[in-house]
Amino acid sequence: MSKTATTRIKQLTLLGSENLPTNGGFLIIPSRLNITDIERLEHCLSGRKIVYVIEDGAPLQPLTQSHLEQENVNTLTIAISATDTSVYRKAIQSAIDESTIVIFIPAAAASNVAPLTTVPGTKLDYLLKADVPVVPLYVHYPREVALPIGPLPAETESVFAFGAVLREDDLTLSRYQESLFSLAERCFSKNPELEGSLVWALIRGFKKNGTRNHLVDGKDEKKLPFDKLFAAALALSRLIKKETNKARVGIVLPPGAAALIANVAVLLAGKTPVNLNFTASRFSIESSIRQGDIDRFLTADILVRKMQSFPWPPSKQLLLLERVMPELKPRIALWLIISKILPSSLIASVLGLSKKGDHAETSLIFTSGSSGEPKGVVLSHRNVLGNVAQFGSRLNLVESDSILGCLPLFHSFGCTVTLWFPIIYGVNLVTYPSPLETKRLAELIEKYAISVMIATPTFLRGYLRGVNREQLGSITLCVTGAEKLPLAVAEAFEVKFGKRVLEGYGLTETSPVSNVNLPDPRPLGEEGDGHVWLPSYRLGSVGQVMPGMAVRITNVETGEPQSIHQSGIIWFKGANIFEGYHKDPKRTADVLTSDGWFRTGDVGRVDLDGFLYIEGRLSRFSKIGGEMVPHETVEEAIVKAMGIEGESSRRIAVVGVPDADKGEALVLVTSMPGGPEHQEILNLRYQLLERGVPALWIPKRMVRVADIPVLASGKLDMQSCEKVARSAQG
Repeated sequence: MSKTATTRIKQLTLLGSENLPTNGGFLIIPSRLNITDIERLEHCLSGRKIVYVIEDGAPLQPLTQSHLEQENVNTLTIAISATDTSVYRKAIQSAIDESTIVIFIPAAAASNVAPLTTVPGTKLDYLLKADVPVVPLYVHYPREVALPIGPLPAETESVFAFGAVLREDDLTLSRYQESLFSLAERCFSKNPELEGSLVWALIRGFKKNGTRNHLVDGKDEKKLPFDKLFAAALALSRLIKKETNKARVGIVLPPGAAALIANVAVLLAGKTPVNLNFTASRFSIESSIRQGDIDRFLTADILVRKMQSFPWPPSKQLLLLERVMPELKPRIALWLIISKILPSSLIASVLGLSKKGDHAETSLIFTSGSSGEPKGVVLSHRNVLGNVAQFGSRLNLVESDSILGCLPLFHSFGCTVTLWFPIIYGVNLVTYPSPLETKRLAELIEKYAISVMIATPTFLRGYLRGVNREQLGSITLCVTGAEKLPLAVAEAFEVKFGKRVLEGYGLTETSPVSNVNLPDPRPLGEEGDGHVWLPSYRLGSVGQVMPGMAVRITNVETGEPQSIHQSGIIWFKGANIFEGYHKDPKRTADVLTSDGWFRTGDVGRVDLDGFLYIEGRLSRFSKIGGEMVPHETVEEAIVKAMGIEGESSRRIAVVGVPDADKGEALVLVTSMPGGPEHQEILNLRYQLLERGVPALWIPKRMVRVADIPVLASGKLDMQSCEKVARSAQG
């Protein structure tokens, strides 16, 4: 067999086959193997002596069991649960010394879709103790992560990705996991769908799901089938194309039917939608408009009249949808007919839309930094399509499911999850302009049997006030992100509504979803019968990474690579990693390497089973007396000390300010009433010391505010908190 980087064998793609040693024995530890994989692996290794290793008592798939029982197949049974590895090590080394290739056969396992591995971390750790050369093998099934809008890959199609041989000091679980992560990223990134166009995917989604899925605009509860939304967007796109020659179009709209039509129409016009953050400062908005080179804006008359502080351009640059859309009714009716008759490819051709998008810009989202002008995050077709495929495969929703869309569209989560995903995957969408009106949202959830709710911890607190348990009865997935989920909020929500809150994680630069906890899979058999059960949820974590993403951790101080099991700066690589900051090569180079690794700026670690734990954003650490102090950990301790775990709104925030003696000092910003600041902070100090909090970690000052500043996304408004803390410092 030719040792090239990529080889095709009967619906099998081989990656990294050059990593297989041509001489001597070695151990292959695969992420998973079914009977077809075993037969193909034997073909790849034809002419070499093979011994299969199975765990004593582990259940195997029936066809796999039958194959291993054949007379010409050599097997070795081991007891992985044993604490003494000497017998296992001796048996494996004996086989390796005879130039045998030893292949571990994973047990049948219940897991989520496209798992990193179906072998629990503790067992992997045991297997690596054989102290022999190990070749990691990631087995990828393209069908699992394919977008459901075109011909699906065959069920038997698979990819074998072999990692570099692990020897001696590299024979650790963290190195093996890192290898699997990189192999998974390599497999996923070769998906040809990622070279396609987002707008082509949307057209196919509308064609496929046009009559069976719909949007309910919660503002007036008008129900609109996807095909009518598509026709409206097609008609509007022609007007947009006539109105401007610019590459981008501004959108100033909250979640709803109008916002969906506007965003799709801009893409159908061959342009990039820029959803502007109308809650930002005037300076930030003007900067975003200038950086985006925008001269046309899709909005509504009511917003122009209501938002007086928004830097509205001259009226000739505004396309007010409630005035424009009625005039387009005849054309909408015509496009509805045309869209039914013409196939997707011909519609795209008529509109002059390229089938290939790949790394070209399809979305520009502005995110404010700690200072200066906002950063424009450029998301490509590859980024968005990749992320939709990633979390779409994990959520595993069906056409009868409904998702609540109330998060602002000027954040990537609102766009990717509650605009593009429902259209492409065929999921009903119920929208509402604000995530803050939780009583109204609960009414919509109950009335339309919404199954997926996306929120932030700040917004979840709102549901704890004045919402009945029965109103959220239809929810099967309650996912939260944007900020750390306080344990008290998660517990209170589960007690009141009987719904586990599933914490996730992501950034605008990751398009945005990188991690999410999910409900645990159903076991394959009865409890105690030996079947492997792999968790999809782990309390305190933000879940496992999306399929096809690689992870690495570097030291906070030195920047040197370290074990992913140790706390450090989190780095990601994958198809969903953004293309860079708009016209800002310096800031891009600060976070994005030439080979595609993205520095998140968050501190965390990965556990034995691939769950990621976020321990704070680097900007939310203070270096005090040479020690890195995590603000969020201090906040958790203060919440417990003050007895406000069950509060329905955020009451405190910890901020770092310059300090002449220690470099930095902590200031507590709080909305809690109380007595004199000096006495209050002294009492708190004693309480924290009694709880074992280091003296260095205790805030030196306390500042009272009416309300803790929060952004429209539900995140803590750190800039405002820091401004309050610094002003109090004098």
